Formats: sequence, structure tokens, C-alpha cells
Amino acid sequence: MNPWILAIRPKTLAAGITPVIIGSAIAYGDGLFHLPSALACLTGALLIQIATNLSNDYFDFKKGADANRIGPARVTQAGLIKSQLVLFTALLAFVLAGLISLYLIDRAGMSIAIIAAAAIISGLLYTAGPRPLGYLGLGELFVFIFFGPVAVGATYFVQTLDLNWAVVIAGFAPGFLSCAILAVNNLRDIDGDRRAGKMTLAVRWGRSFAISEYLFCLMAASFVPVLVFLITADHEGIILAAVVSFLAIPTIRTVMTTLDPHALTHALAQTSRWLFLYSIIFSLGWILCSR
Repeated sequence: MNPWILAIRPKTLAAGITPVIIGSAIAYGDGLFHLPSALACLTGALLIQIATNLSNDYFDFKKGADANRIGPARVTQAGLIKSQLVLFTALLAFVLAGLISLYLIDRAGMSIAIIAAAAIISGLLYTAGPRPLGYLGLGELFVFIFFGPVAVGATYFVQTLDLNWAVVIAGFAPGFLSCAILAVNNLRDIDGDRRAGKMTLAVRWGRSFAISEYLFCLMAASFVPVLVFLITADHEGIILAAVVSFLAIPTIRTVMTTLDPHALTHALAQTSRWLFLYSIIFSLGWILCSR
């Protein structure tokens, strides 16, 4: 595989794409879809996630977290790309995301500047600095916030210049499912992370906790469309998105029963696919079932 494709971790990019799909679909269903803003949100979200993945690759290597890695290779640790080039590309992607956000700030105001700055800083500090967020066990919190209600709400807001609780709560589902992706990742890497002093929740609380976290995130995501329907009394088609957790039963079984890192890597990729499928079903349900 091309080292740069490997570096950006394409199997995880659904976490950046799906909140934009959901927020844009809700805006479309409300008759307020704005294509330039939607495209800017999508590009900015992908750039921030790619930049975060690249900076993680670089800083995990510097901290020794990838020295005994059992998952897919990291390009800096494997020597596939020079470390300085990985860091430069990460910083460039963060800068480009900031430049794109200028258009959204001009359209929707300084609240978007705060969100964009917080997302970029959190992405960089996830593994950078003396006390990185990912090493303190705060990964799930920030993933839930920035890949969930913040991303969906901001995408909707820049298009409609309005916001409501249904949109914010709709963002909980991609947040939970993105946390499920992270839970599988941390479960797979638990031994190497422990040796490197990377105190993820899986390291702090053990394998059983990580498995329970994964199951909880999937079940919680399934409840979200039901709650949104109860709030809006409309768009009943979104309830079909809840079936994704039932479709994911084989993946859940893998996470609950195996220690094989290759099987868990496959489960991570499958969970990313479930997240993408959820976003499509929810979005179509919102658009096609509007009263």
C-alpha cells in the first residue's frame, strides 16, 4: 500500500465524514441546505482528521508507543516516510483546515472560529506535548465531542444559521460510534500502550471495560434516532438507523471473544463501516420521511 495512504488511516475517516453527512441531511430536510458550506465542512473535517492521524503517527513514534505495535504499521516507526516529513504534512493539513474555516467563519460568525480552533488544537494535542490527551485516557471524551454533537451541530449551523436540540442530540450517535472505533483500537493495542505508558481507558480499566465500552457505544447509538424522533415527532424513517447495531452482532462477537490483533483490526474497519451505514440510513430517513 502507498505509505501516504497507510499514514492517513482511511479506515478511520468515516468518523470525519459521517457527522457532515448527517448535519447536511438535516439541513436539506429542513429546506436550508447550502452546498458550499457543506463542502467546506467536509474538507475541513477530513483535513483535521488526516492531520491528527499523521501527528499521532509522528508523536507516538517519538514517545515509543509504536515500538511494539501489533496493529497495522505506522509509517514513521516503519521508516516508510521520514519523520520530519510526516510532521510537516500534519501541520500543513492543520493550517489548510484553518484556512478553510475562514470561509465558514465569514458566513456563520466567531462561534465557528472557536470550534475550529478547539478542534485543531485538540487534534494536535491528542498525542503531542508533555501531557497528551490520548495518553491521559481522555481520547473518548474528545472523540465523542468533536466527531459527534459539535461536528453535526456546526455542519447544520453554518448552512442554516440556526441550531436546535434535535440536531445536537442527532450528533450523539456518530460520537458514540466513533468512540466504539477508538475502543476497538485501544483494546487491540492494550499491551503495547501499557508498556509505553499510554494510559487509555482500556489500559486503566482492562479488557473487560473496553469490551463493555464498545457494546455500550453501539447500544447508545441505536437509541439516539428513537430519541430524536420523540423530540421532533417527525422523520420516523430515522428509526431504521437503529438496526445497524443488530447488523453489527458478528462484529460485537469478535470484539467480545478474540485477542487476535488481526481480527480486532478487521473489527475496527467493520465498525467504521457500520458508522457510515448508520449515517446513510439516518440521513435518508430524515430527508424522505419529512412531513
